[in-house]
Amino acid sequence: MIPEQFIQELLNRVDVVDVVDKSVPLKKAGANFSACCPFHNEKSPSFTVSPTKQFYHCFGCGAHGTAISFLMEYNGLSFVEAIHDLAKQVGMIVPQEARDVDRPPKQSVVGLQEALQQAALYYKAELKKSERAIAYLKSRGLSGLIAAKFQVGYAPAGWQNLQSVFPHYEHEVLNTAGLVVENEQGKRYDRFRDRIMFPIHNRKGEVIGFGGRVINPEDTPKYYNSPETPVFQKGHELYGLFVARRAIRDAGRVLVVEGYMDVVALAQYGIDYAVAALGTATTPFHIAKLMRQTDEVVFSFDGDQAGRSAAWRAAINALPALTDKLKLRFMFLPTGHDPDSFVREFGKVQFEMEIQSAMPLSQYIVQHLSEHNPLHSQEDRVKLLNEAEPILKQINAPRLSLMLRKKIAELAQVTDTEMQGLLKLTKVGKPTAKAIQRQSRSPMSIKKRLMLSALMRPDLVTKEDVALVPNVTDEDRFLNKVLSVCLANPSYKPAVLLHSVKGVDAGLMADVESELHLLDESLDFALEFSGARTQLLETVQQMKETQLLHQIKEKPISALTDEEREMLKKLGVK
Repeated sequence: MIPEQFIQELLNRVDVVDVVDKSVPLKKAGANFSACCPFHNEKSPSFTVSPTKQFYHCFGCGAHGTAISFLMEYNGLSFVEAIHDLAKQVGMIVPQEARDVDRPPKQSVVGLQEALQQAALYYKAELKKSERAIAYLKSRGLSGLIAAKFQVGYAPAGWQNLQSVFPHYEHEVLNTAGLVVENEQGKRYDRFRDRIMFPIHNRKGEVIGFGGRVINPEDTPKYYNSPETPVFQKGHELYGLFVARRAIRDAGRVLVVEGYMDVVALAQYGIDYAVAALGTATTPFHIAKLMRQTDEVVFSFDGDQAGRSAAWRAAINALPALTDKLKLRFMFLPTGHDPDSFVREFGKVQFEMEIQSAMPLSQYIVQHLSEHNPLHSQEDRVKLLNEAEPILKQINAPRLSLMLRKKIAELAQVTDTEMQGLLKLTKVGKPTAKAIQRQSRSPMSIKKRLMLSALMRPDLVTKEDVALVPNVTDEDRFLNKVLSVCLANPSYKPAVLLHSVKGVDAGLMADVESELHLLDESLDFALEFSGARTQLLETVQQMKETQLLHQIKEKPISALTDEEREMLKKLGVK
């Protein structure tokens, strides 16, 4: 593992402006630098890089982070690869333990992430030993290069093979990670047995789960995924996204398929911008994640009834995340084919022709609603309106909503105004109450003001400031951790300081990062820090006095000390 102190020193030495400018030419824009965002298509620049804060941020798609995350997102590097790349740029040597990467270390399990990574190394090593597993992959047209690219492995047959990797096989973390299963008698055994293993990675390239596919066609289930864990939620992750990010941006689109083998087989034929949902329908979280990579999402489904049902679920789930910039299309392959079989039989050119003729979302919705509705009678048209109502109410993209409403109104033989009143639809272009609430920023708390000004001027923090407030709430603990980090590193940039703060609520961290991006760098942060500290001290003192006053009032007058009597007199209490 790379020491945390080294990462902090590295971030403090590199300049995020230089790192970004090598890939995305930047222009000076006031105190910051700007460019068109490299993570989504746009015509006017909304991507800014701050040399003071050492952050980049896109006000269009929300992409943000440090020099490390930029290399990961833009170049498709893993966290470790990005560290090595940055270290090379500034002439630093990355401290690390030398070991054989294909040989998993035999040691006790330290944590969830380490357990999953060790298991991935074990499965990868086992694939090289299994002629049967290699023969299966070759029969599916997979080369060793593609298998290595996706870190494909093999879980051998047997009940407790992982015991050779984890001597403490009974450790609870193995159960939490989903690597083992425990039966009613308390007996443990490996979750994945005699399966081709597909590691699932997060945006940092860390293994967070697995998908296992059977080799023997008679075995069931065909695909078997890791369970939900603290680091893996199926509704938030997409298989292959970490590997495909660069290809998605180059192609200008992403293809969403149904299985791991589809992703890997398509990559074998040069269609390397495909991802797969993990045993669940596509969710708004998936769409939002893909929108950070591209403005065009194409879903590929089998042409049978099961495929069409899955397509409709994906369409409905995507509605809340739609924007007018996003192009969502649906591609249905001929019956009997999935992407894997189609590309092997007809090749890349024919497959991409199918992608080009994929059906736009609005057309697909209209087709689905009218497919089994002849629209001959008044009742047919009422049925259409009833089925369209929940769909139209979920679409917040103004232009798409307008076009779809007009088409539905035309089919139902009513005017757009009549349909709007009848279905109680909000006026197109008018923000909903929820949207208005989101746009209005709530007043910033004193604690957050102190936190932000401390991040901008860590040299101002003193020993007395640390633990300025008692650790009662999550915000209190966050503030005190920030102040401690600032005190220890008075010369660090804001991005490095935030990176150093550990064990805080993810929502609070995201909130502070967002506020930091929006901070006006022309402010006098010394004055801001002093003012916020004074206000906070007064607030804390008032709370202490109120608490003490309450305690004194509970005592009989005869039991009061001279000091307590003096305090009551000072506060004007008789």
